[in-house]
Amino acid sequence: MKSLFIVGIFILVSGLFSCGSGHQGVGDSWDYLVNIQVSGVYPEIDPVKVKGGVILAGSSTLHPLNEAVVQRFRDEGYTGALTLDSIGSGAGFERWAGKGETDIAAASREITPQEISHALKINREPLAFRVCTDALVVAVSQLNGFVENITREDIKLIFSQARTWSQVRPEWPDIPISVFSPGTDSGTFDYFVSKIFDGDPKSLLLSPGIQFSEDDNVLIRGVGETEGGIGFFGYSYYLENRSTLRALAVENIFPTPQTVEEGSYPLARPLFLYTSASVITHRPQVGAFLGYYLSVVREESLQAGFFPLSEEAWEESWKVWFKATGWKDVAEKWLRTP
Repeated sequence: MKSLFIVGIFILVSGLFSCGSGHQGVGDSWDYLVNIQVSGVYPEIDPVKVKGGVILAGSSTLHPLNEAVVQRFRDEGYTGALTLDSIGSGAGFERWAGKGETDIAAASREITPQEISHALKINREPLAFRVCTDALVVAVSQLNGFVENITREDIKLIFSQARTWSQVRPEWPDIPISVFSPGTDSGTFDYFVSKIFDGDPKSLLLSPGIQFSEDDNVLIRGVGETEGGIGFFGYSYYLENRSTLRALAVENIFPTPQTVEEGSYPLARPLFLYTSASVITHRPQVGAFLGYYLSVVREESLQAGFFPLSEEAWEESWKVWFKATGWKDVAEKWLRTP
């Protein structure tokens, strides 16, 4: 990571904002600043200099990565109050967009038009920061020795009508299917429904004997301990529990870094953090934290069991950050000293 403590860049940044303050004068000046960013020069936020609290809540899928970044932020000197809640994407958006209780919403899906409408009513225009890519893993127990590959139609039948494995394919044994699913507040639930049931959750909700939980660990135990168990999880949770779970190929393709990067795995998905320029204006430490998050996310996502952003996708998130923060204010307060 290159430092922005370069005299010429500071002169340029000061000049860009000399015509006003806050978020005025965006236009062409921002485009020019973004060109600097794309060339490989990014801010290095110093956690020691960041004051004030930050509240982040939402996706349980993204929680392991959020935990890793928050811990690193603290280890490097941040002493403020940083609250991190794993409550599901839907509940996270409700607290951020509906009630205005949090600074950042973590999400394993994109924000919905209704949620955007709620956010605008409280003067929050949502900004999406893509932070990594996840693969939704369809998994069975290690006790299951008969399923290797599964089609979308198989998945649809298993998670709606079928009661035994033999009802899905005659070559599979006549043992009960035990279905486990995240709850309806989960972005993972929403994504699964969109990909398998074309956005209509009714068949899944009425699946015989289905067990719902917002706690991924409950679902993992349920699948792992049951020969006929099946569920779906974020890739990081699967990696942590490979001793009890076995990932299935979907349409003959296993989730791997290569298949996710090239887009051939059918259930790959982007993960996001959401905030707004208005939140950053009133609580600028939120912008500082997000800048720090972006600076370490490609390294931390790999270690946390996610797929790092491509260079292009990472740059797009930085563009959002530059436009949201009122860059000059952040530069003067929080950059690392060379």
